[in-house]
Amino acid sequence: MFFRRNKKQEIDFDHLPKHIGIIMDGNGRWAKKRGLPRSAGHSMGAEALKKIVTECNRIGIGYITVYAFSTENWKRPKEEVDYLMNLLLNYLKDAERSLAGENVVIRAIGSRAELSEEIQEQIIKTEAFTAKNDGIVMNIALNYGSRDEILQAVKTLAKKVSAGELDAEDIDDTKLSACLYTGGQPDPDLLIRTSGEERLSNFLLWQVAYSELWFTKKLWPDFTKEDLYQAIYDYQQRNRRFGGV
Repeated sequence: MFFRRNKKQEIDFDHLPKHIGIIMDGNGRWAKKRGLPRSAGHSMGAEALKKIVTECNRIGIGYITVYAFSTENWKRPKEEVDYLMNLLLNYLKDAERSLAGENVVIRAIGSRAELSEEIQEQIIKTEAFTAKNDGIVMNIALNYGSRDEILQAVKTLAKKVSAGELDAEDIDDTKLSACLYTGGQPDPDLLIRTSGEERLSNFLLWQVAYSELWFTKKLWPDFTKEDLYQAIYDYQQRNRRFGGV
């Protein structure tokens, strides 16, 4: 089955990426270009996310991981951080009514200790409410940092070695992967970053070792399903050798 965007491009729906990661960048710049407060950009970015997740689910993508709030984002002005936290809280609440109805499984990955009690409780509620769904798994990276994630995985393995539950010589990439927030999920086949920036910014450093990277100058609030199709089309034109020939 093929989706034809135009006469030059077509997507093979039988060979879609199993897992897509997205660094949703450019909300603030989107707002600044329009003379709006940064909060307006974040609100529009949240709307774009709903549309993209819904479309990924509709076409058969199994997993999507989105960078919502990094461990470094706490350095932003308090007013902006407070707005983002409130936006994320409302997004999780709304997901129970909207994305849950689209058969989406919602998971939050990242450290929860620094989050407010209200957000932590809502995460638990939203995850439980959507756990019965069997559609796309949406990982929301919230207070997430990949270096911290890998460090915590190493500490988990070290504790098992110390307790005599694991031999240090038996530690391999499979065991470490299982201790990451995304344990049990396939690594992203495709990583998308918007706004023209071309770096990983401490996002899924272990998991994207062999991901295809796709960058666009479009700001995240302007990212549409047509852009998603373009990224998937370009991904399908690449020869993934995983270190082979």
